[in-house]
Amino acid sequence: MRVVYRAIAVAAGVVVLGAGATVVLLNRDDPAATAAAPPPHSAAVVVPSAAPASSGAAAPAAGAVATPGLSPLSSALSSPVASTGASATPGTTASAASSPAAGADAVDPALAAALKDPRVPALPKNSRRLRSLPGRAAATHGLVKDRRSGIALPRFTKTWALAKPAPFASRQLLPKVKGASYRGMLVSCPVPIPEQKTLRDTAFLAARWTLNHHPSGATITWTASQPFKAGKREGWLLGYTVHYTLKGKKRVSAAALALVDVPEKKPAVVFVTIPDSQKKRWHDINKVMSSVKAL
Repeated sequence: MRVVYRAIAVAAGVVVLGAGATVVLLNRDDPAATAAAPPPHSAAVVVPSAAPASSGAAAPAAGAVATPGLSPLSSALSSPVASTGASATPGTTASAASSPAAGADAVDPALAAALKDPRVPALPKNSRRLRSLPGRAAATHGLVKDRRSGIALPRFTKTWALAKPAPFASRQLLPKVKGASYRGMLVSCPVPIPEQKTLRDTAFLAARWTLNHHPSGATITWTASQPFKAGKREGWLLGYTVHYTLKGKKRVSAAALALVDVPEKKPAVVFVTIPDSQKKRWHDINKVMSSVKAL
């Protein structure tokens, strides 16, 4: 009997194993079993409104969480960095970036300083001719030929006297006036200041330089500013009144400067100044300015 019972138990175990195998084989190709499987975990949340890859927008970095409703393209447009890829500089506008380089038309430092000098006002915008000054011109005899400067000017006789030219190239002086430390002077030389882009600006700068040869604290007011011809050469003429104080009294001098374009040389300067203590000689200024010639 014991042997019979063992046979029955073995047979029952075989039946149970066969039934389990049948269930496994039947479920392996069942679609419903596959659908019930849980989805794998994703590392990023897909943005529903994200632009397709064909739009050219850059894909989000791996692992980044995109903002729902904001596409990569709209993120780029709202960025402070330009969409061209160039880095934006704080405080720099597009108009500043497209403007010409600073200093393209920069003013010469010497001219810039002169324009800020309160002793020397800006030149008149329109040409102003030299007026006829009072008096009668002194007699002349020929010309003083200043070959160093490439210029010729009248040689006054009697009242004016030739003097040692240094530091100029030529110099004529009126006699000293009793009790006065300042007298009339007529000089010529190559322009002693930086040459500018125009004869007008160079003449302006040269007129400022002439204040070195007037009493301290002198200032200028313009009486003339005009282009002129020195023979066949172009030039610029300035007339001005110099104001200053001597021994507590306000005084003036009449002055003029001619700047002449000289071939293969620096422009030449002819400068004349006569104080009011010698105003009988003021008309000599007209004589000088009308007689200047390039050699």
